[in-house]
Amino acid sequence: MHTDGQLLTMVRPVTIETQPQLSPVIADTCSYFERYARVVAELPHAQMERVVDLLHSTYEQEGRVFLFGNGGSAALASHFACDLGKGTVAAGAPDKRFRVLALTDNIPLITVWANDSSYDQVFAEQLRNFIEAGDVAFGISGSGCSPNVLSALQVAREAGAITVGLTGFKGGKMPQVCDFCVVIPCDNMQIIEDLQLGITHAVFTVIRHRITHTASMQSSCSVIAA
Repeated sequence: MHTDGQLLTMVRPVTIETQPQLSPVIADTCSYFERYARVVAELPHAQMERVVDLLHSTYEQEGRVFLFGNGGSAALASHFACDLGKGTVAAGAPDKRFRVLALTDNIPLITVWANDSSYDQVFAEQLRNFIEAGDVAFGISGSGCSPNVLSALQVAREAGAITVGLTGFKGGKMPQVCDFCVVIPCDNMQIIEDLQLGITHAVFTVIRHRITHTASMQSSCSVIAA
């Protein structure tokens, strides 16, 4: 286009698209476990120990722990409930039990809430029947963004319960509704799920040691006193 005998150059803005940074490609089993090891080295052990202290204290005070999650996290909720409920029964204290329940185990109740209300409420509605101040609501989510897990944690908070989250990536929305949140610093869902299981096993093992050690000490004291 000419104006006053001069050529005007039309300059158009150029949009540069920035590609998201991709995680290292896992092309073989060796690279999977190399990355796994790097994540293990960065686990938040201080926060994990706080969860140990909380759950052990809840056991001592005969509070209740409610576990929930979806998919692999649902399976882990049931697994962790089994470990805590059965694996902590000490020979020296057979009458004291961990009061723990996985909200993932009652399939008819889950489906009726999903059908009649919303899948987002399947754990929150179960909690409303039981949760009290001092109880622990323990949500498990790989992404930290599962709506039904977040809803249940919010209901627990409103009831005065203590909320715990176990997640990956950067925590998603879980830290906002959790008193204690263990975030696995990884964006690979399979490694996150591997380490969620490992963390619950570590937490369980330490709690079991504390319970059995206390029971053993009490038994020894009883023998000495006799």
